[in-house]
Amino acid sequence: MLMTPGLALFYGGMVRRKNLLSTMMMSFALLGLIGILWILYGYSLSFGTDHAGIIGGFDFLALKNVGQTPSTVYATTVPQLAFMIYQAMFAIITVALSPAPSSNA
Repeated sequence: MLMTPGLALFYGGMVRRKNLLSTMMMSFALLGLIGILWILYGYSLSFGTDHAGIIGGFDFLALKNVGQTPSTVYATTVPQLAFMIYQAMFAIITVALSPAPSSNA
């Protein structure tokens, strides 16, 4: 979870001084927004029972049935809640890595 604040500092160094705070706050806002979306929908759509092998179902919607017992399919020795948090870190940093649209166009 230290990658997103580090990325905020990196992006902050690439903008003018007057835009530094807003650039950093956008990274932290993404951390919160994607974290909530991952808990509500993302984990379920990524790791739920698949539909035609394309997308997962709503088995774990809002972390229903996610607890300390390991999954029978993914990471069979790790508690499912720890696996969910581990995968959330990658979901958050992926969105934070995408560049913002440039206003110089």
